[in-house]
Amino acid sequence: MRRHGRGRMVVTAAAVATLACALFLAWQLNYVPHPSHSSEELGIERYQSPRDTDADGVDDQTDILESARAYVATRPRYQSRYYAGGWPDDGCGVCTDVVARALLGAGIDLRALVAADVGAHPEAYGIAASDPDIDFRRTQVLTLYFERNAQVLTTDLSDVAVWQGGDIVMWEGHVGVVSDRRRSDGMPFVIHHWGPLQLRYEEDRLDDWGRIVGHYRLG
Repeated sequence: MRRHGRGRMVVTAAAVATLACALFLAWQLNYVPHPSHSSEELGIERYQSPRDTDADGVDDQTDILESARAYVATRPRYQSRYYAGGWPDDGCGVCTDVVARALLGAGIDLRALVAADVGAHPEAYGIAASDPDIDFRRTQVLTLYFERNAQVLTTDLSDVAVWQGGDIVMWEGHVGVVSDRRRSDGMPFVIHHWGPLQLRYEEDRLDDWGRIVGHYRLG
């Protein structure tokens, strides 16, 4: 782009071509299905939870995983806004909604659990005025909640078998559900929601999204 007359910006053909190439590459990386393998194919034993919170005959870990998939199958649009009642009801959502919906599908009400813990231990969260309708949709709050109430696991990715489908992974400012689909080297995919241009929600991004700050298991 270059300036033309009275501060107007003129977009050059080269700039348009560069932008088009960048957008096409981003689209391709997000759209093209990543080759994946099941844990069984790679000889990695699956973790099965001893709990079945909603008594549906499916263990919590599996329920969390499949509920995350069911939620993103609705292809939620990325939009960050406040909802009375806490749960988005307009087909939109953000990264924390993947986790909240995944847990709810297993009978685990993250909104209620976070509200109870924040209410009982406000000093641990440093929240001046708590709001149950938004607290459980904030990554900072979820990190503290999981550290206090979930099984805290390693953030080291070298032992891929420790990372199981249905686990929760927390990066700086982002969160997702670990998939049971894996690369040929055993690295799991992740089910997450990161932005308005997202085409696929289950991606090979666990080890390149950013710095991992938490790995948790509620199943």
